[in-house]
Amino acid sequence: MPKAKANNIEIEYDTFGDPSSKALLLVSGLSSQMINWEEEFCAKFVDKGFYVIRFDNRDVGLSTKFEEAGVFDANDIMKAINLQMRGKEVPAPYKLEDMADDAIGLLDALNIDKVHICGASMGGMIVQEIAIKYPSRILSLTSIMSTTGRGDLPQPKPEAMKILLTPFPEERDAFIEHFVKIARVIHGSGFPFDEEGVRERGAKSYDRSFYPQGAARQLVGIIASGNRNAKLASVSVPTLVIHGGDDPLVPLEGGKDTAESIPGAELLIIEGMGHELPLEAWPQIVDAISANADKAKP
Repeated sequence: MPKAKANNIEIEYDTFGDPSSKALLLVSGLSSQMINWEEEFCAKFVDKGFYVIRFDNRDVGLSTKFEEAGVFDANDIMKAINLQMRGKEVPAPYKLEDMADDAIGLLDALNIDKVHICGASMGGMIVQEIAIKYPSRILSLTSIMSTTGRGDLPQPKPEAMKILLTPFPEERDAFIEHFVKIARVIHGSGFPFDEEGVRERGAKSYDRSFYPQGAARQLVGIIASGNRNAKLASVSVPTLVIHGGDDPLVPLEGGKDTAESIPGAELLIIEGMGHELPLEAWPQIVDAISANADKAKP
């Protein structure tokens, strides 16, 4: 897969479809490599007439790692959360705004002027930042299972927070078991749990790039980025907010707050969906994102 030099880093990316088609940028979540936007999922958008770009965020996958920033552990993360709760500045190696700059830098490298953007979880936060900072580059916005960063919103359920802060084992088989455990915890009640598929994704992630240090730095970056509510009021492109009714990691209130913060945003709640994109929901999700993109001004 190719690399692009953007925002003073290297970004690993991949594309699907005809470059002359309307561009759709998919932005991944916390510690999530671009391969978690599965090829079959991307192909569904190609069938809808999109040119799809997926990429590894900084500090994950095959993009630039920020090792010089040091290693953050669970104690550092809790310190960051405590500082945020007290309204103090949180020291961080980078913030979501920097990751938004990365995405725009990638588009510049690909000579793409305007784009439809879609992000999941942390990726939803990043696309919110893109829409705030680069309004002239955005045609439509989709934020999936994400939130605004407002501090008084419901927090992750204890079991979800615990699994989020549990370090990944270094040994391959143990990593895959932990990957499956995470998927079970964040899975919703309305869709079958595809353990075989989850194991396969865990193995691919480990074999492609085992780098848990980046996830902790990304999480601190999220915490340090604060509340986007007021800034989101400036977003004027067609906006779709998708959220699972059973999400234990980013509770539904985060999605509702996102939709309420953006004028005219549409909220799609998928009952029984957790913090995931289950295969059975793909048609509904793809159709909704495509319909939102169709509202964009040419």
